[in-house]
Amino acid sequence: MSRRKTERLLNLVVCLLATRRYLTAEQIRRAVPGYPDAGEAFKRMFERDKEELRELGVPLEVGSDGDGGGGEEIGYRIPPQAYELPDIHLTPDEAAVLGLAARVWQRASMAEAASGALLKLRAAGVDTGTDTSVGIEPRVGAGDPAFPALWEAVRDGRPVAFDYQGVGRTAVARRHLEPWGVVSRRGRWYVVGHDRDRGEARVFRLSRITGEVAPDGRPGTVTVPDGVDVRRIAFDRGEPAAEPRPATVRLRAGAAQGPRRWAKQVRPAGDGWDEAVLTFHDVDRFAPYLARFADDVVVLDPPDLREAVIWQLKAVVAGSDQ
Repeated sequence: MSRRKTERLLNLVVCLLATRRYLTAEQIRRAVPGYPDAGEAFKRMFERDKEELRELGVPLEVGSDGDGGGGEEIGYRIPPQAYELPDIHLTPDEAAVLGLAARVWQRASMAEAASGALLKLRAAGVDTGTDTSVGIEPRVGAGDPAFPALWEAVRDGRPVAFDYQGVGRTAVARRHLEPWGVVSRRGRWYVVGHDRDRGEARVFRLSRITGEVAPDGRPGTVTVPDGVDVRRIAFDRGEPAAEPRPATVRLRAGAAQGPRRWAKQVRPAGDGWDEAVLTFHDVDRFAPYLARFADDVVVLDPPDLREAVIWQLKAVVAGSDQ
């Protein structure tokens, strides 16, 4: 749903809630921003909006303020008593769980919504137990730059396109996806959806998306097939299991004892360096480990591991300069 349409529907609901009498279509057209001038265009848009509100469960009431003698023009209103939610009654344990769940999110785009939900609960007189000590408090981080755009794309039902670097690939490829859901697995985020390039359901790790996630179609054009369980798809399929890969590195003589214990073989390379061959499965896990040894380790091969270690070291330098 576009922002313009969302604002118009919201204004329409506010208008019909604020009145005690029935408003005619012409009165609504003049009062609600976003409608065109009188004519067929307005009639078609207003009819669509009425159906949209009914589908959303809004109790749109049709009637007139006359005495029933005939001739009265049909009008519309929303009875507040039929629209408002009943009082919220939560047990202390339920309220505490909701409060804890809202504090789980660290990402600003999610924290704002969670904080807003807590504020509404407190306004309704519900104690969410935010002052209660919980000891070890869980956190769900969503630091991948692609997370906000993909989360919004799933919410809006909008196709997206992005550059993706697959396992063992040194170059990125453009992918076109109809996203069905974003899920977390073992501390990592994945997007699940229909891959238009492959013509099948696929899973992409957000940390392997490079650059911006761009819209690739209109909102509302993505339909999640019936019976699809995005979490099961992510857990069962995920990314292809990475085979063990060799990495050739140089180790400063007398240093980097951790990688030396890891290595299958170590031989002198001259000029105060040794050359070693290590095996690894996951670049994203192995690169931060090697970066901890700073200039005592130099990655020679493979290129994607070398680039990942360089990126880690640059990030450390950038952070220390702030």
